[in-house]
Amino acid sequence: MAYKFKPNKSVAKRFRVSAKGKLKRGHSLTSHLRSARTAKKKRELRRPEILFEGHARNMRKLMGISGKRPNAATKRQATRAAAREAASAGVGAKK
Repeated sequence: MAYKFKPNKSVAKRFRVSAKGKLKRGHSLTSHLRSARTAKKKRELRRPEILFEGHARNMRKLMGISGKRPNAATKRQATRAAAREAASAGVGAKK
């Protein structure tokens, strides 16, 4: 009997997957002693950061979503758009 893969729950809690498969992470330095930071820095720390792709690949594997790749959705959309344009150009030429 094969081993059942168990995703790492601590990794899954720390990262969120964007629509294109990239991983977003939160910043450190946001919980306490914030009076030492400027307003600009506090605003910047609110926004999520995209995880570096080398690390993201490993984290996706731990989360059990290793099949998803960033930019795959974009490439798929581009090929579909090109196919639609080719089809519409072909239809226009027949008339």
